[in-house]
Order: sequence, then structure tokens, then C-alpha cells
Amino acid sequence: MKISTRGRYGLRALVELAACETDKCLSLREIADRHGMSENYLEQLFVPLKKAGLVASIRGAQGGYKLSRPAETITAADILQVLEGSLSPTDCVDNADYECPAATCDTCNVKSVWQKLYTGISEILSTIRLSDLVAEQPPI
Repeated sequence: MKISTRGRYGLRALVELAACETDKCLSLREIADRHGMSENYLEQLFVPLKKAGLVASIRGAQGGYKLSRPAETITAADILQVLEGSLSPTDCVDNADYECPAATCDTCNVKSVWQKLYTGISEILSTIRLSDLVAEQPPI
């Protein structure tokens, strides 16, 4: 399983927002320049992040984006689920409507492996807050 550039860039961008002052906005250009990302790509990522209520956009000369909630309340899981979708390694683990092509899905001898992997990933990502990542950042 790999986290795509959507998830990696989105998480890095939101850590950047969390690191700035609470009343200050950052433009996507500032974030893109600091991290060597495409501004256009960030624009695409911020649409679902805004819809999910993780960021807010402010118009005007001093506008840009800022977190819409405190950094202590936003987890890596929140961000990655918005940008990546399900973090499940297989469809059978978190999709109740999934119909397994194997006739013996209910007796599958490896489904427990996928369930444990999904549980572990979810638990870890749910404990990592943006504020934690800001605190771990090396000074610029």
C-alpha cells in the first residue's frame, strides 16, 4: 500500500498551515514554493479539504487558506481519508456492500490479516495530530 502524492502533499500543506499563526492565512503559492509543489495541484487538493471542513479560504489581499479547526483536533487520518479515500488495504475489510469474488469470502483465511493491517493503520493515523507534526518540525 502506498500513500499517493495527494495524501503526502495534502498532509505537508496542512502542517504548514498549522505552523503559521492562527489568524494568518497562507496562499497556495507560498506553500507550493516552500515545499517544491505545484500550485495548481495544491488547488485541486484544497477543494475536498475545504468541503470536508478542514480548511477555510479567505478572499482579499491578505487572503489565502487557514485551518478551519484547531490543529489539535485534526488528525493525519482525517486528512488522508479525505484525499486518499479509504485506507483499507482491501475492499472486503471496510465495504459492507463488497461482494467477494471468492465463493468462500466468509471463511477466507487471510481476511484477518487485512483487518489487522487496516486497524493498525487507522489507530496510528488517528493518534497523530497536526499540532504533533508541527512540534516535530525541524526549525527552518
